[in-house]
Amino acid sequence: MNKKHISSAIGRLLISAAAIFLLYYVMLPPVNLKSRDFIVFLILCTLIILTVNFLSCMKSFLSSLGTRNYRLERDPYTGQFRFGIHDPEESEASGWRSLGKPLKFGFSFIALLVVLMILASVVGMKFFNATRYRDLILMENGDFAEDVAEISMSQIPVVDRDTATRLGSRKLGEMSELVSQFEIEDDYTQINYQGSPYRVTPLAYADVFKWFYNRKKGLPAYLTVNMVTQQTDLVWLEEGMKYSPSEYFFRNIYRHLRFHYPTRIFDHVSFEIDDEGTPYWVAPTITYRIGWWDGKDIDGAILVNAVTGESQWYAKDEVPQWIDQLYDSGMIIEQLDDNGLFQNGYINSIFGQKNVRRTTYGYNYLAINDDVYLYTGMSSVTADQSNIGFVLVNLRTKATKFYTVPGATETSAMASAQGQVQHLKYSATFPLLLNISERPTYFVSLKDDAGLVKMYAFVDVEQYQIVGTGQTIDEARKNYRTALNLEDVEISDPVDTLEKSGIIDSVADVVISGNTCYYFTLKGSEAVFAAQVTEHEKLPFIQSGDRISFTYTETETPFQVVEIREIRLISR
Repeated sequence: MNKKHISSAIGRLLISAAAIFLLYYVMLPPVNLKSRDFIVFLILCTLIILTVNFLSCMKSFLSSLGTRNYRLERDPYTGQFRFGIHDPEESEASGWRSLGKPLKFGFSFIALLVVLMILASVVGMKFFNATRYRDLILMENGDFAEDVAEISMSQIPVVDRDTATRLGSRKLGEMSELVSQFEIEDDYTQINYQGSPYRVTPLAYADVFKWFYNRKKGLPAYLTVNMVTQQTDLVWLEEGMKYSPSEYFFRNIYRHLRFHYPTRIFDHVSFEIDDEGTPYWVAPTITYRIGWWDGKDIDGAILVNAVTGESQWYAKDEVPQWIDQLYDSGMIIEQLDDNGLFQNGYINSIFGQKNVRRTTYGYNYLAINDDVYLYTGMSSVTADQSNIGFVLVNLRTKATKFYTVPGATETSAMASAQGQVQHLKYSATFPLLLNISERPTYFVSLKDDAGLVKMYAFVDVEQYQIVGTGQTIDEARKNYRTALNLEDVEISDPVDTLEKSGIIDSVADVVISGNTCYYFTLKGSEAVFAAQVTEHEKLPFIQSGDRISFTYTETETPFQVVEIREIRLISR
């Protein structure tokens, strides 16, 4: 091979390598044969090499037209077509380049990859692995009254994702120095933070020009929405976030992850904050439990500090406690559907359908003991308007419990709540499952056309025609208990209560989740007490100097008033 041929070969190699790197830079496939993306990447790489070789051949062909020694013929030994400029001083084969051999090897390799993809997909089909798909998620039977504690009305989250998005946009709009430079990412991950349910999401660069001007400092803040109080805050950082989806080049979070963990297969990357408010990107890593690339599950997670880019992989049993959503909700719903579908094998899922069940059309989240749980109802495949029970899935550990509570589906409960105020044409949010007087109860927010929460409703799961609505949560709960004939039933206090009386020193009122709450102190004491407006009819009229007698609990700060026995308005 002469220098001209060597130079041509090196040129083809460099062009192919550059094109393949650009393809990898854009696709970011894991270098892992268990990834479909990697197999597709190999096919595209082969096509790139064939294309570069073909174009090089065509260039030689066109440049040789009119040359006296140019030939195009079939090789008598291999049968391949070849062309070239024959030099009588060289050996017979030295000036020839084959057209057919690279194409033959290239397309044979592609065909082999396609066959392997087909075989791998067939091996993992549900027809052959029904019981393995069923066992991807394991359920235990749970006791609802024991597992889901009755929470205070001031702790009920009233903000859904849509409302959180509206609140976030409104908050950013108040910041004139930010609104022209940044947007809000569409994450709004639900987490537990400092004992309360929150949705959190970072800022994003508005466009490439805004990125260019702000990239040195990074993203200056992230947004939090308290789902109970609707308080929306921009949390400013001492040092901006340098790694995010809106970054370019190697600070883009997906590219940063891929080049540091080239063989890992990632699931959806989400935004969370730790207990100190430090922002992180959480990238769950995928493993396959069935066949070659079926039965997707999670085996751990990579945590990336959004400010510094430092990262570490944790096995799923070792992820920090503050991680709230290790498992993607969509994957959990798919596994729950497979578990219900294949209770008695694949054939039964089609014919007979004994004990076959499915999830209802939607899900929501519950905050229990500093973890986030996915809630969804379970229905028989033959029933559209009733549930046979519901499940709670811990999104950090995937611990799953099934509760046998026959009742209405979530959509039926939403329709029932809307029917109570049909003259107002409010729309219902997807229900939140609560424990009200040890009864599974749907809680629904009712919103107007502008997406603002106007009313609340409690709907009994077992008897969805029993509904209590109100303009405050306390009013809705009272009407619900009245509808259940529970208005005279005493609810036991969660902890021991103490008695207190004295003269009010100072008092202030705030509105939390649509409920007026009064905070007051007594003369001679620094303790702060909190009482809901529904505790006493004279509470809205109290002032400094009035005498009050009540019982309270020390389980929270400020101390929560359980019952007001007497208010004497003596300061007038």
